[in-house]
Amino acid sequence: MDMFASPRRARFETVVRAYANDVFRYLYWLCRDRNLAEDLSQETFARAWAAWEDQRDEKALKAWLFTIARNEHARLYERKRLDIDPEAELDGIVSRAASDPGVATDIRRARSLLPGTSREPLLLQVLGGLSSAEIAGSLGSTEEAVNMRLTRARRTLRDLLGDAPAAKAPRKELLK
Repeated sequence: MDMFASPRRARFETVVRAYANDVFRYLYWLCRDRNLAEDLSQETFARAWAAWEDQRDEKALKAWLFTIARNEHARLYERKRLDIDPEAELDGIVSRAASDPGVATDIRRARSLLPGTSREPLLLQVLGGLSSAEIAGSLGSTEEAVNMRLTRARRTLRDLLGDAPAAKAPRKELLK
């Protein structure tokens, strides 16, 4: 460590080392582009540094960083309008999955078809290791709403996967 570094900077660098991989992994799952995830990770930590003096709650650091990361990713799409109906798309896949075992075993595709309101809390929980309360704070929601979204996400994944062996895999396996 640089002998001229301030304690504030040293603490921030410790936090970056502790959470950089988790933030990158979360952003990569959101955007599916390694270079973009790296850029968003850097921007996340740049914004975190700018607001570092305001951060007081040591227990909330990880949730705070994930909130910044989520907002950075959302900025990419502020002006974009997608003409898709994720609910209709999900209904179509569910009906195809019932008749085609190949679709039912494709976990990545099933996960990607979850509506964002269900997918994001699931990613925060599984990849970020955040609690329901931390996810609620990050998303500006209530803990009950987050728990409901998590339950719906898991139920939807089970429905999409049918009786596939992967449907019985541990939580982390659902996101590989």
